[in-house]
Amino acid sequence: MTDPPGNLADRPAGEGPQDVALSQPDDLLSELLRSVRLSGERVAAYRPPGAFSIGFAGFGSLYFIEEGEIELRLDGDPRVERASRGDVVLFPRGDAHHVSDVGERPAGVVRWLSGTFRIGDPQASHLLRSLPPMIVLAGEGAPEGLEVARRMLVIEMQSPSQGSAVMISRILDLIFIQILRTWAAGEDAEPNWLAGAFDPQIGLSLSVIHRDPAHDWTVEELARACNLSRSVFAERFVARVGKPPATYLAHVRLDAATDLLRDTSLSVVHVAERVGYTSEAAFSRAFKNRYGMPPARWRRGRARTSDA
Repeated sequence: MTDPPGNLADRPAGEGPQDVALSQPDDLLSELLRSVRLSGERVAAYRPPGAFSIGFAGFGSLYFIEEGEIELRLDGDPRVERASRGDVVLFPRGDAHHVSDVGERPAGVVRWLSGTFRIGDPQASHLLRSLPPMIVLAGEGAPEGLEVARRMLVIEMQSPSQGSAVMISRILDLIFIQILRTWAAGEDAEPNWLAGAFDPQIGLSLSVIHRDPAHDWTVEELARACNLSRSVFAERFVARVGKPPATYLAHVRLDAATDLLRDTSLSVVHVAERVGYTSEAAFSRAFKNRYGMPPARWRRGRARTSDA
């Protein structure tokens, strides 16, 4: 009889399943989920009779269209997006929107499954704010895994049991990730941090920025990390990410600052030092330009919100 290994995780390279780190420094999608404290919340089935218009706001929203056709409008935007059976729609930032009937549709059933996501602070992360307000995946282009996840949600809704609330939350998280992955890898993805993360070279520069945002990164250093010349790197970074490296770095630093202001008792001057600013005045100016108020007042406002 063959003796079992002392540690089943100790396998020779190339044999058996490969371990994947649960917290990789270059996993920017996980960075998004952490920075905005996003988690799946609840799921509901909709089957409205006749004409309808339903408003949603304040939380991320997901729609699986199961029957018929619906119209989706971002509030304040005249454009209308239609989605029909098999399509999947995500509002990742929680923008206010309405779901309505299409008006001229023939009589018949309109049915969709809706999931919501709790967003801890939709304004605190440039990662979330830079995503498109609405992502639509056509049924024929949606990953097979999304249909599996939809079925799992239906099972938990129809036959709830111990742990169903957590199951639903985790499934919604997985769906959010899969939709963003699919969108970022598609040809229609606009310049964005996530599209940049999927670029094999530009993704390296994003990784080192997120790993150490306090470092005084220069374009030359970031270009070397990508094995590109300075000019090629700068041009490619803007094309993939949609903003220059220095602007992206500033946004990452301020995101880190909001976490420290919210979650620690560090003084403003120490927060400034932690995220790479050489003076409290420079940090306060940058913070006010971004959030419309000085960091100390922002912190007091968040404290009052959490105490309410």
